[in-house]
Amino acid sequence: MLRYFLYLLLGVFIVLIGIGIYNVRDRKSGYDYTKTITSPELPIVAGFSKKTINPILIDTWVDADGDARYKPDNGDTYIDKNNNGEFDAVYLAGFHQNRPAQGFHDSLWSRVMVLKNDKVKIGIAVIDAIGFGNDQIAKIREKVQESTDFDYIGVMSTHDHESPDVIGIWGAGIFKSGIDDEYVNHIIDQTALALIEADEKAEPASIIFAQDTSDRLKYLVDDSRKPHIFDPGLRLMRVVSQATNKTLGTIVSWANHPETLWSKNIQITSDFPHYIRQGVEEGVSQNDSTFAEGIGGVALYINGAIGGLMHTSPRFPIPDIQTDTAYKEATFEKAKAQGDHVALLALNLLKDSTLQSYTSTSHNIISKTLYLPVANNKFKLASLLGVLDKGYSSWFSSRSEVAVWKMGPASFIFVPGEIYPEIVNGGIEHPPGGDYDIDPVEIPPLRDLMPGEYKFVFGLANDMIGYIIPKSHWDDEPPYLYLDERETYGETNSLGPETAPILHSELKGLMEQLPTK
Repeated sequence: MLRYFLYLLLGVFIVLIGIGIYNVRDRKSGYDYTKTITSPELPIVAGFSKKTINPILIDTWVDADGDARYKPDNGDTYIDKNNNGEFDAVYLAGFHQNRPAQGFHDSLWSRVMVLKNDKVKIGIAVIDAIGFGNDQIAKIREKVQESTDFDYIGVMSTHDHESPDVIGIWGAGIFKSGIDDEYVNHIIDQTALALIEADEKAEPASIIFAQDTSDRLKYLVDDSRKPHIFDPGLRLMRVVSQATNKTLGTIVSWANHPETLWSKNIQITSDFPHYIRQGVEEGVSQNDSTFAEGIGGVALYINGAIGGLMHTSPRFPIPDIQTDTAYKEATFEKAKAQGDHVALLALNLLKDSTLQSYTSTSHNIISKTLYLPVANNKFKLASLLGVLDKGYSSWFSSRSEVAVWKMGPASFIFVPGEIYPEIVNGGIEHPPGGDYDIDPVEIPPLRDLMPGEYKFVFGLANDMIGYIIPKSHWDDEPPYLYLDERETYGETNSLGPETAPILHSELKGLMEQLPTK
């Protein structure tokens, strides 16, 4: 009897091992997006499009009065629309598990820009999502290529903490994935359609760049981790039709976590990026007052260096655009005030009549597929259990990618996660209490290496690998950084301490290949 029991245990063990290996299988074996694209200065042709990526809400909780609730209490019921006896929820990403959405405040979007000339075609997409993995990005590219050829497609996520879980770790519980495969495929399909549509709508255009690299917007962002280094600059790229002189679209690049509505929000929303885009397109107004007219077109919000952690918590006040009110609680009024301030500065910057308009430009893009070691044991376990939807190219080696792009007076770097601002702008230290007693590794700052006048950092680009932390700041064990008693945050959602050195080295190497003029 004991022998048969041991055989049974062995069989169960083999099955579990097999399931784990299947869960961490490489979904895109052999996939590689390493390429170099160059184009001489040629006339600009551009198109924009946007598609909603809203999920379908099925079941919601109701109390005795019929009001939707955050979580069920004793005596509450739920509307079982499928009549399957199960609570079919859309779980919101970020903060913690078991945060089922109960409605919509505003739509989620996939917004895209296509730039092309006689030599190259480039697609830039940004989705209202917590993040999209490299495997999913590959599927978007493949879907587009079924209809038309692109030389390069870059896909960013806004890192929206009030959107559905598309990573897997924010489901009903720690061992339950929050992913709905149909919804993930919906994002892929809608983003591909938007890129194809923007390509078809493309027309001769001109580009205007503007920026404010000062600390003017620093009052809208808090940093919860020392050293307090920010990425406060606002960088803009406006694309205008040559035929009508109307705005086709605008890229707005700033750096802050879209989590102003915080952890108790149960409505699907794109958070403050909704109000930034709305303000740029339709104007900034409140009550009967208009502070700036909108410029139309399709606005894309793309996040910058948000690691560290750049955010706006309920302890951090945001001033109203019109009154003396300072919003601290996590409300839509607070998110609107935050978005209005950014949009207003953007519109005022773009009013400058001295800004140069470019009708032609050159392009130099270098992208590289690379592999990052996964040291995070929680990520490993979640992948083996199938909670984290993540495959590996080899034993816990994560395929990712980086890219650099030089276009006229502007340069762009594509970073696959939440990079700490000190890696981008400088300020890495050798603080006491860190796990590694080393001098800063990720130097010089990445922006110092970027050519051109306008230097855009696109975060959560083409992957979602979590935080990218300077190695000398890595702090997984006590004593904690700066000998603080408080445990640091970031390491628990990072691949590991080698991530930042590898990415910095790779981006540095790619930028050294770009033309300086």
